[in-house]
Amino acid sequence: MSDTCSTMLKLGTKAIDFNLINTNDEKISLESAKKENGILIMFICNHCPFVVHYKKIFSTLYATCEKHNIAMVAINSNDAEHYPNDSFDKMKEDVALFGYQFDYLYDEDQEVAKAYKAACTPDVYLFDYEYKLRYRGQIDDSRPSNDKKVRGKDLLDAINLVGEKKEITTEQIHSMGCNIKWKEGNAPEYFTPKKK
Repeated sequence: MSDTCSTMLKLGTKAIDFNLINTNDEKISLESAKKENGILIMFICNHCPFVVHYKKIFSTLYATCEKHNIAMVAINSNDAEHYPNDSFDKMKEDVALFGYQFDYLYDEDQEVAKAYKAACTPDVYLFDYEYKLRYRGQIDDSRPSNDKKVRGKDLLDAINLVGEKKEITTEQIHSMGCNIKWKEGNAPEYFTPKKK
């Protein structure tokens, strides 16, 4: 697996619209998904060890978002042709297996990932009620390669602060994961896998 860092999109960036199919074959857009106090957008996939490492707390993230009237969606942008474990059918299996209550969306042409300058899985973006980016970076400092417990502290703290309309003053540390599996010839200019 390639350890790739998030690009750390500039804070204050406005959320970019999307119109993607969820695992119930429904079209979901930014406008239809967003709730009163914001939206959490996570770029994930099915098979990445970093994402698998965090799947156990996705329900906690969702519950915290719900408490604060913040929407949560996940987007899979991986090339399913070369990585069949990330296919749309496998996404449906993941939703059933892990009981995802949030929309899991399929970015088949990878244009949404490129619009958000997503680079790795997981890559998270938390926007406030004005669609402004308030947090991006790691879920917490746990990794598959270390012994730190998965708590989701960094992202959960950010969700609570955005939900309470308070400033996030702590340092935001880049996320790390497997690189998004770009289709041949489709990797964006900003994408350069980085090792830490």
